[in-house]
Amino acid sequence: MLLSLATSMLNSACMVVGVRTVEQTDYKVLHAEDEMELRLYEPYLVARTHVEGGLKQASNEGFRRLAGYIFGKNGGQRSIAMTAPVTTTRSEGEKIAMTAPVVQEKQGGRWLMEFMMPRSYKREALPEPLDRRVSIVEVPGRLVAAGRFSGAASAEDFDARTARLGEWIAGQGLKQRSTPRFARYDPPFTVPFLRRNEVHITVDGEILASGDPAAL
Repeated sequence: MLLSLATSMLNSACMVVGVRTVEQTDYKVLHAEDEMELRLYEPYLVARTHVEGGLKQASNEGFRRLAGYIFGKNGGQRSIAMTAPVTTTRSEGEKIAMTAPVVQEKQGGRWLMEFMMPRSYKREALPEPLDRRVSIVEVPGRLVAAGRFSGAASAEDFDARTARLGEWIAGQGLKQRSTPRFARYDPPFTVPFLRRNEVHITVDGEILASGDPAAL
């Protein structure tokens, strides 16, 4: 009990100063220029929800729904060993480790928010959400252009960085294949200038650091 509490406190302290202790999405960097990268992502599972409203309001509501799922609002009935910062306890549902980043994408008048599921889980092993607004989906492998930045990341920051990433994509001879996604790697209590934020846009094209074709 004391060890679990100490571990949780240590992880929280690390996250305040931008030290990430949670599992992160795997990708391969194919090409990089300053804060811009072209990445190849393998397929992965996410918990997903759609939320109405502006960026801030949708972020708060979407986070509550998805956090509810990974912290036990699901159909699991057993406790399992988890990676930090989640400790193992018995509750009404199964606790699932937090991962990074939290991804948000605008779709018409609403936002789509996703939490990546830990790589150790197969689809059939994940408990079903009790909240019908949450679903488990496999995201296919894809080629992604990413622009990285720090700070508090307001809606204005997201728009400005999206425009900048769009210009870089065009300059690389790539084609945009998705709306922009807002990826945040750190909790709100992390010191703003140490936070890792990114804009992601799915693309296709033939520019790779290796020179191999990469049309997805």
